[in-house]
Amino acid sequence: MELIVFSHLRWNFVYQRPQHLVSRFVNLYRVFYVEEPVFTEQPDGYSCNEAPDKVQVITPHLNTADTGDHNMRMEAIAQQAFRDFEIKNYIFWYYSPMALLFTSSFKPTLIVYDCMDELSAFKFAPPILIDMENELMQKADIVFTGGKSLYEAKKNKHQNIYCFPSSIDKAHFNTARHTHIDPADQQNIPHPRLGFFGVVDERFDIDLVGELAVKKPEWQIVIIGPVVKIDEASLPRHANIHYLGMKSYGELPAYISTWDIAIMPFAINESTRYISPTKTPEYLAAGKQVISTRITDVVHPYAETGLVDIADTADEFIKYGEKILSNPDDAGWLAETDEFLADVSWDRTWEQMNKLIEEAIDIKNITNKLKPSQCTTT
Repeated sequence: MELIVFSHLRWNFVYQRPQHLVSRFVNLYRVFYVEEPVFTEQPDGYSCNEAPDKVQVITPHLNTADTGDHNMRMEAIAQQAFRDFEIKNYIFWYYSPMALLFTSSFKPTLIVYDCMDELSAFKFAPPILIDMENELMQKADIVFTGGKSLYEAKKNKHQNIYCFPSSIDKAHFNTARHTHIDPADQQNIPHPRLGFFGVVDERFDIDLVGELAVKKPEWQIVIIGPVVKIDEASLPRHANIHYLGMKSYGELPAYISTWDIAIMPFAINESTRYISPTKTPEYLAAGKQVISTRITDVVHPYAETGLVDIADTADEFIKYGEKILSNPDDAGWLAETDEFLADVSWDRTWEQMNKLIEEAIDIKNITNKLKPSQCTTT
């Protein structure tokens, strides 16, 4: 059986939930990860590249001069790929409901929707996205959500829905506790360092970061990650803010290792209403104390258990930052953090998801074997 994943995120973009989960299926299925198309001067088609973890990454190519229906052309490309790779018995796994526009003619054994974000609230989301998600909810056999608040918002829309919040690769981020050799572009940044890694977009509170930099010029703010969907000119530019750009997943522990505090300065708006930041447990696994704005899935459970400080303003960031800097090696906090994270891992999340998928396939197979003549009424 094959697993076909449709995603709005490039495989080689920020390494996050899709990559963690999808790559773990390669021991059970032949896995194809279908990206959104790129536009070229070449005829319609696709390229396929094998990722280091054996996932086959398919990138559709659409000819820029062709004015034919976009979705019909995408469907033709998908059908060609299915013929080329002799895909006959398969599961569809959706991250993007928009992929329904070109996959509705296919007959998968099972449909999985991993709802990792409320995409309709993101900048530049197509208006039709809400309708497409409603249709996907109707068609899906099983739905996962990327956090508790998202689960609460979606739980009444499907009868077979489960909450799987962000998880961690503990071994990967634990290395930050023992590696203290700075990468070259961070070596000359003074301390104390407040660090953030992730996508810098409409969810990032640029005003808060700018105010914090002005009020605490001796604190250095390190920002790692790509800038997307917002104008880079809008970012605060101060001598103590350091934009180091995008880094690979493998490089992150080295950067985090010499930070004094990890921060999550998310804006409080519709685009962050349902997010469950993967970086929360990753920062904690790295042994870094965290200050975050009031994101629901960070408040519950991380702030409630005393693992993360919540700051609504720059002044509150400063208050908690000074508290952490006065006691950087808080052994009690670290012990509580490790106890909380003891059973949290992408392996465990994947195993639980896979069990639910196998159960759903078994139920569907049994249902399909029942014929009308086998049913009785009383």
